[in-house]
Amino acid sequence: MIERILRRRDVEARTGLSRSSIYKKLAEHTFPQPIKLGGRSVGWLETEIEAWIKHCVIDSRHTPKKGGHHG
Repeated sequence: MIERILRRRDVEARTGLSRSSIYKKLAEHTFPQPIKLGGRSVGWLETEIEAWIKHCVIDSRHTPKKGGHHG
């Protein structure tokens, strides 16, 4: 299988995150690290971005909400 590389605009579109949010999460080590493509170009592995999205969905579904109605 050939791994697809996503550029930043593609990552923004897939995740719904802004550029600044992506780089904030990178600094916090809570987002997949980009790979260097040469010069100042970077990209992200599509499989890592998809796995991150799936993880966010799972976390949001299993995190108890504060002040929620029980029962």
